[in-house]
Formats: sequence, C-alpha cells, structure tokens
Amino acid sequence: MEGGGRTVEEIYEDFKGRRAAIIKALTTDVQDFYNQCDPEKENLCLYGLPSGQWEVNLPVEEVPPELPEPVLGINFARDGMQEKDWLSLVAVHSDTWLVALAFYFGARFGFDRADRKRLFNLINELPTIFEVVTGSAKKQAKEKSSVSNNSGSKSKSSSKARASESQGRQSKAFQPKDEDEGAEEQDDEEHGEAFCGACGESTGTDEFWICCDICEKWFHGKCVKITPARAEHMKQYKCPSCSGNKRAR
Repeated sequence: MEGGGRTVEEIYEDFKGRRAAIIKALTTDVQDFYNQCDPEKENLCLYGLPSGQWEVNLPVEEVPPELPEPVLGINFARDGMQEKDWLSLVAVHSDTWLVALAFYFGARFGFDRADRKRLFNLINELPTIFEVVTGSAKKQAKEKSSVSNNSGSKSKSSSKARASESQGRQSKAFQPKDEDEGAEEQDDEEHGEAFCGACGESTGTDEFWICCDICEKWFHGKCVKITPARAEHMKQYKCPSCSGNKRAR
C-alpha cells in the first residue's frame, strides 16, 4: 500500500536501519559511544541513521524540528550511575524515539488504520533495543525454547558457540552440518526466537554464533568479527560490551 509516496515497507526499513545503528552503539561500539558522551559537553543526543550508522551530536537548532528528536542530555548521567543502568536508560529512550519517528512518518504520509496496524505489527515482531541491551530478549527466547522442547534437559558446558544444528553449548566453534528436513525444522523452532546481541536480528540461524562467557548473550560471529577457527582457540570469549567494562574511570 502507498502512504503519500512512502510505503509501510519503506518506513519499516527506515526503522530497522536506525534500530540496528543504536544497538551497535550500545553493544559492539559501546566503548566509542561511552567516550563520546562526555558529561562536560552540552546536551548530547544519540542518533540512529537509516544507513545503520550512529552518531552522538547536539540536537538540531530549528524549532520545531523537522523530525522528532532523541532524548536530550544522555551524557550528563554517564558518570552518575552504573554503566549497565545508564546504557539501559539510553536504550529505552531510544526505543521511544524510534516509535515516535514511525508514528510521525505514518501520520505525515497519510497512512490509514490498516497501514498503521501493519507497520506497528512489523515493528512489534522485533525485540526492543532495551531487551537486546539488557539481555532479556535472549532470556525470553530461552524460556520459550524450554517450554516447546520438553524432551530432556540439555547439558550445559563451558563452551559458548553454536551453529544451526547445535543443542546447548557443546563446543566453542563449529560449522553447521546438513540435516534432514525434520531436524532442520526442529532446530529452526528452537533457535528462531534467539536474537543477536549486536544487531538484534534473529536471522542467520544457519550461521556461526558465539556466546559471551560473561553476560551470556549470543552474537553472530560476523557481527563481532569472530570466525569459527578463531573461536576454537579461545579459552574465554568476552563481547565488546563486557571487554569495555574494565575501562578506567
């Protein structure tokens, strides 16, 4: 359907690009993001761009702004609270901004009730930035998996990587193997709800995944630049966020 020249799909793609950018800032690029949020600077905002890039910048000067603006002054609270709490606060405000943008575009381009419902149904299928950053998206997926798979408990080893055919944490790194159709369907059901802690997407379940030994979030290997061969030689894997937690204050 068309909405004043823009389709529901186009607005959804804009939403996904901005969302991926903010998730990147708060996870894989967290140290860079942290450093840019200097409390000594003026009011700063975290912008997610449709291209998937993020930036920390001053708000626009025009009043009213052309688009809804992110929350102001995220830098002021940086050193006044625990880092994980600060990141969670920025995440939930970012979720609010993205929904505001989607509503703005829907209204501006004349979406009717059916278009708006379709747009927000698409958005609601994705975990929120807050859920990705806090790890609750992975926890929810794990709970759903345990409910739908009651055929015995899976052993929990110290190894933290998986591919599409894995069940539990069986080895540090391995490549997916061909399975029969029944096995593939069962695996898709188990891992289809899992979300990458970097990009927030559940797609690519046939790709290499790795889990952080500290926060226990799962990541696509390509999102954190870890190959199966490299992971095989790791005694412990720390994601970019956990690696930056020992930053000198």
